[in-house]
Amino acid sequence: MQGILALEDGRVFSGESFGATGERYGEIVFNTSLTGYQEILTDPSYKGQIVTMTYPHIGNYGINEQDIESMDVRVEGFVVRDFSAAFSNWRGQQRLADYLIAHRVIALSEIDTRALTRHIRSRGAMKAVISTVDLNPGSLVEKARRSPGLIGRDLVKEVTCPEAYHWSEATPAPWQSKETTALTPALSLEEEQATRRRFRVVAYDFGVKYNILRCACDVGCDLTVVPASTSAREVLDLAPDGILLSNGPGDPEGLPYAVEAIRELTGRKPIFGICLGHQLMGLAWGGQTYKLKFGHRGANQPVKNLKTGQVEITSQNHGFAVAVDSLGAEVEITHLNLNDHTVEGMRHKRLPAFSVQYHPEASAGPHDARYLFREFIEMMQEFS
Repeated sequence: MQGILALEDGRVFSGESFGATGERYGEIVFNTSLTGYQEILTDPSYKGQIVTMTYPHIGNYGINEQDIESMDVRVEGFVVRDFSAAFSNWRGQQRLADYLIAHRVIALSEIDTRALTRHIRSRGAMKAVISTVDLNPGSLVEKARRSPGLIGRDLVKEVTCPEAYHWSEATPAPWQSKETTALTPALSLEEEQATRRRFRVVAYDFGVKYNILRCACDVGCDLTVVPASTSAREVLDLAPDGILLSNGPGDPEGLPYAVEAIRELTGRKPIFGICLGHQLMGLAWGGQTYKLKFGHRGANQPVKNLKTGQVEITSQNHGFAVAVDSLGAEVEITHLNLNDHTVEGMRHKRLPAFSVQYHPEASAGPHDARYLFREFIEMMQEFS
């Protein structure tokens, strides 16, 4: 079956459908990861976006029940060069096509993804429509132009949890030993004893990935996950040792309620912000955010830790950033992106709060940044 991807600037790509039938709109973006398509599909940060994979061969290791990052597929559409109808992997349980059909996701293959990616890099991420029912290019371009886009939209309300819940699942056993070693290297007896203490942490669900919660559990967090609209007073009533601000989709300026809650919580409890949580912290601290031309999406983004001088290879998924010159004198920049020198991390100089723009749990991706969960534990130890 044929399908069409149409962009608001008039560019049109034709391909073969291998997912569900129908029509969806979203912002067209690209991801440079070589693996991890299942984690990408289920990452709530992709709500409102049609994702193009730059790696050409997708689907060859199938789908399994372990590598999901949320309860549902979150992308609006999926675009690849070469879809593998057969899969071969000891963990594979299902074909990618069957998984996408079951979750009602439109997907196209046989697209020139190199040309599409170059177009996005040149013109920027833009509104688009993916369809298998309307094959009229002119009609689809007009639909793309009339679609709402991401600026100012609150997409978090579409992916956050409906009510608070407790999370206690750590990293699965096959990976536990490696990750525990990476997270807590060469601890003294006193440090090991301190680590055994369970810190009560409230995690704001702006679109949280499961492995962020697992990594927090690995280092000693007892998590209560709360909806994005939870007030600061409600959080403080839970008497947490610390607060985790999760990743999530869309424009941070579309969430004034979250910015206000973070502003009230800053200084009251230690805070660790990730991705959208990082951007919301920037707004709460008086900074500004802006839309990147085509964003950072992939598992190979180089970030420099300004404190240690080390370069971390990170997993990222965001289209907005904190403006470096908008932050006040009390905010220290801790990490920079080596590709475009955008802010990748910051820390308050007086108060117990820090954040990073990338995904330190790296699912999928490298584990260079897992130490940040340990730093969150240390911050809560010092505060208490």
